[in-house]
Amino acid sequence: MTRKQKRLTLIGSAVGVLALAVGLILFALRDNVVFFYGPGELVEKHVGAGTRLRIGGLVKTGTLVHLEGKSVKFEVTDGKADVPVTYTGLLPDLFKEGQGVVAEGALDTAGVFKADSILAKHDERYMPREVADALKKQGVWQEGGAAAQPAKNAGAAQ
Repeated sequence: MTRKQKRLTLIGSAVGVLALAVGLILFALRDNVVFFYGPGELVEKHVGAGTRLRIGGLVKTGTLVHLEGKSVKFEVTDGKADVPVTYTGLLPDLFKEGQGVVAEGALDTAGVFKADSILAKHDERYMPREVADALKKQGVWQEGGAAAQPAKNAGAAQ
């Protein structure tokens, strides 16, 4: 074998090993990919039951119900659609009605979102980027406001 053939064999082997490594990494990460949806998008796209995803929006006022133990039931809204959510576990201290929330979990066959983790905003001006973008897209979020308000009501208040 000439030096040129040895070098090409070495380079070919390295490319093959690299391709195998990338393939294994992508295969391992395929179950960890979680898509983000607002309630309106979730209803429009008809996501199948059991699909892991994140939903974000505002906790709809008047829907928070504490069940037995550490279980709660509430609805997440973006002003366009509402998605019922159930969660068992400790809620963040800042979780309350009318505030921004991101829930990660899966839809069940009845269309109820079974969350296994809940994230709440940390002050009155912060909103997770995905939630703020989804609310802006729906025309619900206003920059610089203390809380998200429907754009129609904001114009009437002035």
